[in-house]
Amino acid sequence: MAFVEEKKEVFILKILITGGAGFIGSHLAIKMLQKQHQVVIVDNLHPYYSPERKLQHLREIKVFGDYEFFQTDLLNRLDSHDVIKSTSPDAIIHLAALPGVAYSIIHPLEYIDYDVKATVNVLEGAGEAGVKQVIFASSSSVYGSMNNIPFKEKMAVGKPISPYAASKYAAESFCHVYGQLYGMDMKILRFFTVYGPWGRPDMAIASFIKKLMKGEEITIFGQGGSRDYTYISDIVKGIDLALSNLQGNAILNIGSGRPISMEELLGELIRYFPEMKVRHEGDRAGDVERTWADISQAKEIMGYEPEVNFSKGIEETVRWAEKNENYL
Repeated sequence: MAFVEEKKEVFILKILITGGAGFIGSHLAIKMLQKQHQVVIVDNLHPYYSPERKLQHLREIKVFGDYEFFQTDLLNRLDSHDVIKSTSPDAIIHLAALPGVAYSIIHPLEYIDYDVKATVNVLEGAGEAGVKQVIFASSSSVYGSMNNIPFKEKMAVGKPISPYAASKYAAESFCHVYGQLYGMDMKILRFFTVYGPWGRPDMAIASFIKKLMKGEEITIFGQGGSRDYTYISDIVKGIDLALSNLQGNAILNIGSGRPISMEELLGELIRYFPEMKVRHEGDRAGDVERTWADISQAKEIMGYEPEVNFSKGIEETVRWAEKNENYL
């Protein structure tokens, strides 16, 4: 049955965003404030990338309205429960996680801590506080190595190829557990490669732009593969729709629905950096060759439709980088 948008009464919600000082979290917090929701941000300012960068995110959010901020380590069970209980949110959007495939190969146990144990603490705290719904940010990495076809949600069968991916798949399982235990609506959104202004500096597009602005060469691993690059505003749109239009439990892909090859990405970047130099290296452990989101379920169930095409997204990202070189 196709999604039909209906006019509905607007409710002001109190929303707790874990990882709210990060890339996706900061964009989401701004969107929630623009919609007049009350926002609570929980973030431990982990040094995976610059804490100062995250503090700047918080300052950017402040331009759009007031919010509560707690610098809380979600690995601490009691502190996690306390912040949820004391703020009493209507919904939790759990974005906090240790990201990065390559880093997870070197430090796998940290991913069990930050991406699994911390998630359990949030879920348990949410259940005990009577939170009605939790949105969990999962990843396209849970699909592992796939053929060159759109990834449907049912294709994730527990065969990830990196500790990061394994931790996300495990965390999804705990979402099912605690949703059942406490009767919470669990909405698992699998994000496909997110990019845009304030993008994480370890991600390919942000890293490439930073190096190209300095006249440095960029490195391509293996054949480069293809990725379903999804602009940040489309990711935020997907979260917002899950919050307002999605009832009950669900697992949904949030992506652009269009894979972009490395050749196409380089073709976009060379428009802005005509002196671009590229170096090729061998395959990197843990990297998948391709991602491609089948977004038909998200379209049908909650009316999700990505709006920003790749060329426009790259343009916006490069223009932002040129104005914010100090934060790259």
